[in-house]
Amino acid sequence: MISTSVTPPRAVLLGQPNTGKTTLFNRLCGLRSHVANYPGITADARIGRWQPGDTTIELVDLPGVYSLDLDLPESTLCRRFLNGKLGEAKPDVLLIFLDASKLARTLRLYAQATRLEIPICCVLTMADSALQQGSSIDIEVLEELLGVPVVSIDGRRRSSLGPVSLAVESATVPSRTPPDDPRDWSRATADSAVIVTDPEARATVTRRTDRIDQFVTHPLWGTLTFLTVMSALFLTIFWLASWPMDWIDALFSVASSVIEGALDAGPLRSLITDGVVGGVGSTVVFVPQIALLFFLLSLLEETGYLARAALLADRFMRPFGLPGHAFVPLLSSHACAIPAILCSRLIPDRQDRLATILVAPFLSCSARLPVYVLLISLLFAGQPLLAGLAFTGCYLLGAIAALLSSLLVRKTILRGPSRPFVMELPPYQRPSIGHALEVAGERSWTFLRKAGTVILLICIALWWLSSYPINAPSAEVQSLRNQVAAASTVDEKTAIEKRANRLQAREQVAASFCGRAGHWAEPILEPVGADWQLSVAILSSFAAREVFVSSLNVVLGAGDDSGAVGSIARVRNSVRDDGSALLTPSSAGGLLVFYVLAMQCLPTLAVTRRETGGLRWALLQLGYMTALAWALGAATRTLLIALGWP
Repeated sequence: MISTSVTPPRAVLLGQPNTGKTTLFNRLCGLRSHVANYPGITADARIGRWQPGDTTIELVDLPGVYSLDLDLPESTLCRRFLNGKLGEAKPDVLLIFLDASKLARTLRLYAQATRLEIPICCVLTMADSALQQGSSIDIEVLEELLGVPVVSIDGRRRSSLGPVSLAVESATVPSRTPPDDPRDWSRATADSAVIVTDPEARATVTRRTDRIDQFVTHPLWGTLTFLTVMSALFLTIFWLASWPMDWIDALFSVASSVIEGALDAGPLRSLITDGVVGGVGSTVVFVPQIALLFFLLSLLEETGYLARAALLADRFMRPFGLPGHAFVPLLSSHACAIPAILCSRLIPDRQDRLATILVAPFLSCSARLPVYVLLISLLFAGQPLLAGLAFTGCYLLGAIAALLSSLLVRKTILRGPSRPFVMELPPYQRPSIGHALEVAGERSWTFLRKAGTVILLICIALWWLSSYPINAPSAEVQSLRNQVAAASTVDEKTAIEKRANRLQAREQVAASFCGRAGHWAEPILEPVGADWQLSVAILSSFAAREVFVSSLNVVLGAGDDSGAVGSIARVRNSVRDDGSALLTPSSAGGLLVFYVLAMQCLPTLAVTRRETGGLRWALLQLGYMTALAWALGAATRTLLIALGWP
């Protein structure tokens, strides 16, 4: 029973990997959770609030462990936390997760937890996988065998929340200590008829699973399958997301036009239309692609395929000095490099961990998606197949750069062999559309929240920096103003005035604080395809990569009279000071390669410094990635020009 006290009661989730523990935690807590970092411990726990009815319960999601006795970071964290040795009291309730398809083995962790004398309730998951294997679990017999409440759930469904709440309320301290040996549990579950098995079905399922695994983990066919799956995924993103992107782009364009009509010309109107609506809108427009990416990746993960991809990746990563343990951190880098670096704490060997941290930012994160979409859309306008392949190429380039960079550091400054990799493959199962939609919604909301805070502030700052100090009109502008007065027709006056306004706006931006910084950086960034306007966007994106698109639109918006509707169209129709296109194929290609490889995320550098224990690793990461990005970006632009893509 949960004790009543002034502080919220604490329930801890404990289980082996791939038992659905974190899925249920996310379902119960939603966005009301945070990561807890304990001094001296290289693994993390997640803490959140769950409100079943009028009660508030603090949930702690400990990392998945096979045993509390192992000498691994995650086992150390679980052991010390459950014994109250991390400065916090022992938990009030322990939720032990049991895998119905591997019941006897997962009961070993339950046996170890019973010695803690904490009220326990068991959560049985993967019942559908057990049924596919020809087995079913008798819940009442299992409760009698264990002496604690047992509830069977599917953590991906909301209907599971009620039974979990009742089980937590009725949690009890086990009256006897069960055996540790898995063979004893196998005999106990067999003698008590907890598991009802159809031997013929289980042999059929095993053969079918083995055949699939032999194909998807094959060095050749498995690799081709992976490349095909990812290419189809990115092609789908470009194809399906184009419509909602156009709708969002049009919506922000209409909003900007309405505001322009409602406000008099001046700094306030410019701030709202160019700084706020133009800057944030040019980032929000990419939300459909981000949502679709994480929706499809969630479906792939739930099928069990990504775990096979991890096993396949271990064969390719090991020759480059990365252990199989690095696959999960590197995979999570596709969301964000920061949690990936934090996840690398679970890698036992320090050399392996440092190598993973150094190369993790090479993997394309969601913040790069707006930049990729903008540049690829300009390179392959109206060609979704080529655009999808180019998108896949960006991810592959980042992965190849990570592997080769790892090989370099493991042969030089981080010498030593990688530890062997052992991984349990989860069963194949039907993915949950609802859960995948929730994952996509959570990721999209996180991106929107960033657009509403960090990106908004950066856009406002960039608007001010691109608007001040106010520059006096040049002689050419004055000459055009005089021509307006002398023009004989209204159309002629309008055309000349439009030219004068655009020229004055460009001169103002060029002479502003932003323009001065862009002109200073232009000689350095020109080889990768950037003029001073693009240089401003590149410099601002060191705060956050996705700011490149919004800051570019802020700078371009001040002098835009092209009539282009939408942020992508505005960039496509913009020109440089000499009248040439702002982004030609060669400059777009050079910048694309630069952004795939460059370290442009100050928060990531701060986390690298903290996790490695020294500034030198963060400076090495920044210097190496930036130099490599510049060199390959310049080489790409030079090659495209040589091939006839000016």
